[in-house]
Amino acid sequence: MTTNLTKSSAVPAPREYTGDPIVDIRGLNIGYVRNRKVVPAVHDLDLRVNPGEVVAVVGESGSGKTTTANAIIGLLPANGRVTSGSIKVGGVEIAGAKEKVVRRLRGSVVGLIPQDPMVGLNPTQRIGVQVAEAAKLRGIKGPQIGDEVVDALGKAGLDNPSQWVRRYPHELSGGQRQRVLIAIALAGKPDLIIADEPTSALDVTVQARILDHLESLVRDTDTALLIITHDLAVAADRSDRVIVMQHGRIVEQGSPSTILVAPEDGYTQRLIAAAPALAHGGTISPRFVVAAGDVEVDEPIIELTSVSKDFHISRTETFTALDDISVRVAPGRTHALVGESGSGKTTTLRIAMGLEKPTSGTVRFAGTDITELSWRDLRPLRRRFQLVHQDPFASLDPRFTVRDSIIEPLVSFRIGDRNSRNKRASELLEQVGLPQNHLDRLPVELSGGQRQRVAIARSLVLEPEVVLLDEPVSALDVSVQEQILELLTELQERLGLTYVFISHDLAVVAQVAHTVSVFEKGKIVESGSVAKVFREPTSSYTQRLLDAIPGKRAASRVVAPTL
Repeated sequence: MTTNLTKSSAVPAPREYTGDPIVDIRGLNIGYVRNRKVVPAVHDLDLRVNPGEVVAVVGESGSGKTTTANAIIGLLPANGRVTSGSIKVGGVEIAGAKEKVVRRLRGSVVGLIPQDPMVGLNPTQRIGVQVAEAAKLRGIKGPQIGDEVVDALGKAGLDNPSQWVRRYPHELSGGQRQRVLIAIALAGKPDLIIADEPTSALDVTVQARILDHLESLVRDTDTALLIITHDLAVAADRSDRVIVMQHGRIVEQGSPSTILVAPEDGYTQRLIAAAPALAHGGTISPRFVVAAGDVEVDEPIIELTSVSKDFHISRTETFTALDDISVRVAPGRTHALVGESGSGKTTTLRIAMGLEKPTSGTVRFAGTDITELSWRDLRPLRRRFQLVHQDPFASLDPRFTVRDSIIEPLVSFRIGDRNSRNKRASELLEQVGLPQNHLDRLPVELSGGQRQRVAIARSLVLEPEVVLLDEPVSALDVSVQEQILELLTELQERLGLTYVFISHDLAVVAQVAHTVSVFEKGKIVESGSVAKVFREPTSSYTQRLLDAIPGKRAASRVVAPTL
């Protein structure tokens, strides 16, 4: 593999660890029972995590990362089996131990930050109650519990933490719910925190804030941190040691400088090459260069003019989500919306689609004012723009086969007959690079990347002019992410599609977008071509977003670009 990275003269020396490790795994084999047979998932794994050490485990979906993490905390699914080997946590043997033994370790000795916040949080309990449960494990009682809850929420990156205590999970954004899970783990003050994709749904600045706190917690208290991630930039940025897994085995491990600069295994080399934030040594390298004159769009396909949106939180309180924003999207181009969680990106997308009405301002699609159109009047136009969600599993009906999911819009608009619809489904499956035998599969039988390809195929079935993509690759492994981004670019070139692309990953935006609008607290602080905005930002807020990209910090920490 060729790379433009070289060793830095400022590479930190490896830490020396003495005493017993907090995690000591030897010869571990794990499998899942399917059709009365045990299918191996983890093979002969040896892993040690020392107090105060940050270890990152990286690899594609199905590599065994999360299975290993769940085994450490005793949370393997019902069909999961430790077939052989030893798992010691804090000196206690977990493999084969009774539930009451493992339960005593959870929260106080080992805490978990799960990947899916909607699964990890109880929808019937307020946020404060759920964080308080973790604090109570440490014996905290009385009025002190409230202080501990607010402190944990603040450390997890939530501004004005006291205002979130009485909220329910459904009242928070995905990124905010993720921060609540982090707060729950922090409130228990465990010896080991297992973070399973802790920042995949977070904006880069919030991501940096949370990782900064987790890092300081490790350094100040000797808490160990085991990060499970598909983001190699995060792994290289924050860890003392990187472990690369493939097909349930460790194929390579070492310091970030060793893994990034001189990876020995071909699989590791492919992962690094596929990571946008690392492929160019931590620098932002826009794929498209748009001339200044091209940024001014004469006939935009989507145009939001002086749009504001207020939400009524209570009878007396109003929240302004958008404040006098204007966006113009050129036909056949990709326009990105970037900014922190709560900055107004998704609200803008919903207004552009007619799913929300603006409080003031106008929305035009292909020259037609859709601002005040009723649902019935807007429906014919809906064929011309489609949405791809962040989570394809949630957007696909679990009872529908792939074929049924793809043709659902055709059925809804009463287009074609059974044969023509099935033919269209086959054509689209081929366009998104999936084999025909997937047509009869259910979503649960597909990987995350395959489900996202199905979601893209469904969005194209009505032959729309515009596809709106809300964080379409944030939950995908880097190699799958690369495939999906290349697919979107190829479809745009072949079909002349227009994309509106929301992402918190500025390296991804640089790879796919022509133009960008930067949102901060409901306002657009900067707009223009991606090349211009990312290389010469005029807003300090944009500069902070760029500075927070994990790959940039990783590059400066362990490597330096060759000039």
